[in-house]
Amino acid sequence: MAKPARRSRAWRLWLLLLVLLGFVAVVWQAAEVARDQALQTLHGEAENELRLSATGLEGYLSRHDYLPELLASREVVKRFLASPEQQDAMPVNLLLDHFRETANVSDIYLLDRFANTLAASNWHLPNTFIGQNYAFRSYYQDAIAGRQGRFHGLGVQSLERGYYFSAPVMLDDDDTPDGVMVVKVLLDAIENSWAEQSAELLVTDRDDIIFMASHPELRLTALSPLSKKEREALLATRRYADEPLSPSGIEILETRRDQSLLVSFSQGPLKGEEYLLLTRSLPEFGWDMHILKPQLPVRRAQWQAGLLAGGFYGVALFAGGFGWQRLRLRRERELFAERERQTLARARDELERNVERRTRDLVDSNRRLSAEIEERRRAEANLRQTRDELVQAAKLAVLGQLAAGINHELNQPLAAIRAYAENARTFLARNRLDTADANLEQVIELTARMAEISAQLKQFSRKSGDNLTAVSVPACFDYALRLYQTRLHSAGVEVVRHWPDQDVWVRADLVRLEQVMVNLIGNALQAMNDTPTPRLVLSIEPRGKEVRIGVADNGPGIAEEHLKRVFEPFFTTKSSGSGLGLGLSISSRIIDDLGGRLEACNQANGGALFTIVLPTSPDTVINSGHRDTEEPSPHA
Repeated sequence: MAKPARRSRAWRLWLLLLVLLGFVAVVWQAAEVARDQALQTLHGEAENELRLSATGLEGYLSRHDYLPELLASREVVKRFLASPEQQDAMPVNLLLDHFRETANVSDIYLLDRFANTLAASNWHLPNTFIGQNYAFRSYYQDAIAGRQGRFHGLGVQSLERGYYFSAPVMLDDDDTPDGVMVVKVLLDAIENSWAEQSAELLVTDRDDIIFMASHPELRLTALSPLSKKEREALLATRRYADEPLSPSGIEILETRRDQSLLVSFSQGPLKGEEYLLLTRSLPEFGWDMHILKPQLPVRRAQWQAGLLAGGFYGVALFAGGFGWQRLRLRRERELFAERERQTLARARDELERNVERRTRDLVDSNRRLSAEIEERRRAEANLRQTRDELVQAAKLAVLGQLAAGINHELNQPLAAIRAYAENARTFLARNRLDTADANLEQVIELTARMAEISAQLKQFSRKSGDNLTAVSVPACFDYALRLYQTRLHSAGVEVVRHWPDQDVWVRADLVRLEQVMVNLIGNALQAMNDTPTPRLVLSIEPRGKEVRIGVADNGPGIAEEHLKRVFEPFFTTKSSGSGLGLGLSISSRIIDDLGGRLEACNQANGGALFTIVLPTSPDTVINSGHRDTEEPSPHA
């Protein structure tokens, strides 16, 4: 009797051990599966938040990169920089302070070629930059070398973290900068917006220094401890002044297959919590942006999965025991069924709460995305409006160039009108009415001529519309040549036309196409200023469903290294003060909007050739006959 009893107890112990091992294996496996799924979900959320935050940071900084170059082109800045010791700096200080307030930046200041600060927007503050030397800053070194400068670091005077933009100031056209314009942007505003997220955001530079962080205590710390050599190199650049740059205390716990990291902190305010770390590169600034998502949802999912798996394991175990002993344990089965229903009800309630929470998160994400889309639409509308304003401004700039010629055209009729009017008074006094009437007739003809000249300017300055119609290409050329009549005559330019006898029509906007032709002809005339026998060749060549419109000159042509950049905004080979380099950029954009393209190349026999390619208007028929005419003057 003793042996069977001992075997029965041993069997029960082994059975209990197997049950416990099975329970542990099921709970552990369920927790691991839940952990992987929760980390995948957390990774997706972190990736979306990191992408949106990186885009917001890039947009916040990039919107100010135009400002130094714009200020460097201001005439008052150039005049002051030419002789600062003989001029009052206050107008430049006030100008920089006005732009600082308008652009909502921290500081704007002007350096001479030796990096001494001559003028600054904070001229009235105790810690003004005036008199300081910033030769050690890389933004000065880049700009004085003729490039745009970018730099991030602590201010020497204010010790505030900022991002710096710089641009060279050119007084002459010898490509040697005479000064540097600098704009500083603070980073507190963008960091404050990060505080609203349920994650920690960090921005590190090439030296792995945390330059920006949503948590203040992590700012100006190092991802990993710095060596003595690294610390001395950073102190030499004065990028972070005398900050200790102590380690952040971050420790890598696990590297996942999706390149994300599981990390924790051994010190500091985030000690004791584990995070999912994702990194996104910002190559434009040379930075890396990191996001730290707390793993609290992961642990919660593990506990829930373990409890559910343990519950189901217990259900299965007890169900088997219940089936084995159902005759004797009927009441126990009923009690167990009740417990099972309660467990499932709790699991269902928890699942519904999770679904509701996830749905709420999705709604919030959709709302943020909708706001981003609306912001992009507004930005595109502003861009279109700015483009139209630039087109109109470029047209008015051409009017200024034509003013000298129009003045000459009007002075001659005015002098003649005065002479005829004085003679008419004399003839009326002598009662010679026929002769006086003839003089007055001459006055009327001269007045009509002046009205025709002013009507050309009025027509050129009008704004264009958005509807595309059939436009006569020869008529556009004739109109552009009329605007340059005086300049063509005075320079002795030979105008050559190559186009068909019949009228050629394209689908375009009349005003915008005239604007492009006026700009191309004006550029050709300017290129031939030093040419002994200037020759302007205008051509129209129908090719199937397209028409190629050419404007060529026999000037020096375009340098090969500049051919790929002639249509870039603000690129110009003209001398300082002769233009902002927007004419060809605006012309190219106009032709693109009209459904065509604008090309530039050098001719084999010398000179530049600009070609406009536009679709043929479907409402007209083009004759294949051609005529080539050479004219000694624009009036021929």
